[in-house]
Amino acid sequence: MKFGGTSMASAETIRRCATLVRAQDGHQVVAVVSAMSGMTDALLELADAAHHGNRVRMHALLGQVHELHEQAAADLNAQDAITPLLAQLDALVAGISAVGELTARSRDAVLSFGERMSSQLMAAALEGVALTGHEVGIVTDDHFGEANPLMELSRYQVAERLGPRMASGEHVVVTGFIAATQHDVVTTIGRGGSDYTATILGAAIGADEIWIWSDVDGLMSADPRIVEDAHLLDHISFNEAIEMGQFGAKSMHPRALEPAAEYGIPVRMRNTFNPECDGTLITGQAPAGGTVRAALRLKGSALLNVSGAAMVGLPGTAARIFTALAEVGANIQVISQSVSEAGISIVLPASQLDQARTALERQLVRPGIARHVDVQEDAHVVAIVGSGMAGVPGIAARLFTAIAAREINVIAIAQGSSELSICFVVHSDESAEAVRVLHAEFGLGGGTHE
Repeated sequence: MKFGGTSMASAETIRRCATLVRAQDGHQVVAVVSAMSGMTDALLELADAAHHGNRVRMHALLGQVHELHEQAAADLNAQDAITPLLAQLDALVAGISAVGELTARSRDAVLSFGERMSSQLMAAALEGVALTGHEVGIVTDDHFGEANPLMELSRYQVAERLGPRMASGEHVVVTGFIAATQHDVVTTIGRGGSDYTATILGAAIGADEIWIWSDVDGLMSADPRIVEDAHLLDHISFNEAIEMGQFGAKSMHPRALEPAAEYGIPVRMRNTFNPECDGTLITGQAPAGGTVRAALRLKGSALLNVSGAAMVGLPGTAARIFTALAEVGANIQVISQSVSEAGISIVLPASQLDQARTALERQLVRPGIARHVDVQEDAHVVAIVGSGMAGVPGIAARLFTAIAAREINVIAIAQGSSELSICFVVHSDESAEAVRVLHAEFGLGGGTHE
């Protein structure tokens, strides 16, 4: 059972989580916790403030971290565990400030305190034991900030260390997000890392299910803020969940689903604040029936069009584009290319637009490989997702006929060979209407779908 930041936001919510763990009579449960809500971002800002010598901001952030954890510790009688951790954090931040240097390794060390402290608070509420991901056996490489677990070694060690504790009836709380290298150096496994920790542990102990507790009931057929009759999806496949996560649904990070999918461990997304709801079950097989499961949109994107007659028939053009974008760390979300090879459209986060455009102009326009790099800043990606679409004729025709009937202009189109999704790009001010149109067209409202 993994509990997210909103579930760990205060002593009151932590007690609620502890009650959910105790309620699983007849089951051995391991709890995985994220940092308290907003804490990872605060610690990241704290590390940067120390690095840049902004002592005023550094001390203000340290004060916030202290206040939040000391208050929760007092309510949960966990002062003896929290006080030394806060002292260690103070010393680490002071060291970074003194030398004016922040390495990826020291940033990971600072970020680790969020989960280290929240796990102690949860352990106090459960009268159990708090362990770090490393202490239960999760080992990673040394790619700090986005470390990769060494799965076979981690699975073996977790089963060996965690199994006996659970069998004894001990309440075990494990830090999400953080682990360590084989040389015991603290690492973090990136955003979504607490979910990843939970699925690694679940795979290692052969869990019956992995429950991800957050502040939503589960995955929806659309964003309920823009579609009134959006409904909860009670059962979807791993592949559908991965696609939905890519298109902006409040899902798990695709990487976090890998261990559960590989070892066949069902994942259930549930709401800490509405535990009566069974949530969304994610398994290897989608339920029978239905073609489209959800209509979604991805906001905060931008579209780059790389074009020019010189690109036609020139081998390696796409490789040059992808290499240029990779060098500046741009994340490609959608790709579309015409058969003529005269143009390639790329969707990426709007925050990466300027760097990406500069890189493409330097690598392709100046050498004469491409003629233009055009930009569409107000672009949103709209998609329909569903494993039942594979091999069914007419889905794309229905989609674009419905969109055209509302006079919504489609800028670019892409579909993967798996046929799990069809996505297209529209102007941002038309994306909400596009989602509503598709939700209605495929009968997704009211808990029924085609």
